[in-house]
Amino acid sequence: MKISQAYNLWAGTYNEVPNKTRDLEAKAIRASLGNKNFEQSLELGCGTGKNTFWLAERSKSMTALDFSEKMLEKARKLDPKNKVNFIKTDLQKAWPVAAVNFDLISCSLVLEHIEDLDFIFQQASRILVKKGEFYLCELHPFKQYLGSKARFETSQGTQELEVYRHHISDYIKAAEKSGLELKGINEYFDQDKNEIPRLISFLFKK
Repeated sequence: MKISQAYNLWAGTYNEVPNKTRDLEAKAIRASLGNKNFEQSLELGCGTGKNTFWLAERSKSMTALDFSEKMLEKARKLDPKNKVNFIKTDLQKAWPVAAVNFDLISCSLVLEHIEDLDFIFQQASRILVKKGEFYLCELHPFKQYLGSKARFETSQGTQELEVYRHHISDYIKAAEKSGLELKGINEYFDQDKNEIPRLISFLFKK
């Protein structure tokens, strides 16, 4: 099953079913960006809007991209006043937004589905204003090494999604090649910090 088809299928239950990774990431982005405000924000892989509207409250203008029409349908229903510009987009192709326009790009639990990190960072660098920030949060590579990946339950059983393994150094090297500087890195745990962290977040700056 193609990744877009899988997310279209997942959209029906995504908001309702408990998900440790999704819920911990919601805490991570709020811890990383909660004391900031932005002029123009862009969210990559917005899904059903789990972070979108929180970001919109801190932004004068909010644009959100996703490749799943069903996920976008759910998000749009939560935005009756059309405060967010939702655009169906394949992030592996040139993003349909203006260059040198955004002071924040947010990307949460998306890049494990994208093989070419260089392209993502090149696009991010293209549209960020000077001193603009790129926040991203992903399943920790340590979890991936043990076989963890995005999955959800269906009436036919567990549906595992196609994923790629990116090492911590892969993110940093891709950023450096695109002219972005690492400003912060954090790891997030379920409960016990003696266990393997579930998530890792980065904050890059142009």
